[in-house]
Amino acid sequence: MSFIWFILIGALAGYLAGTFMKGGGLGFIWNLILGVLGGVVGGWVFGLLGLSTNGGLIGSLITSVVGAVLLLYIAKLIARK
Repeated sequence: MSFIWFILIGALAGYLAGTFMKGGGLGFIWNLILGVLGGVVGGWVFGLLGLSTNGGLIGSLITSVVGAVLLLYIAKLIARK
């Protein structure tokens, strides 16, 4: 069951990040990939800053969205060059 939550949180986080940064979702597969990678990046960044979201459902979603937004921001910076 935790794998299903992992997929759903990743897809939702990717969609929210795509909406914040681009104005719309990127499609289910891209949202999922972005959300999962965002969870890894967000966890790493929050760890560096000494922040904790207590690992609950909402905390995982916040961490994934923050990481996915950072990934999209960096991708936009690279694409401009």
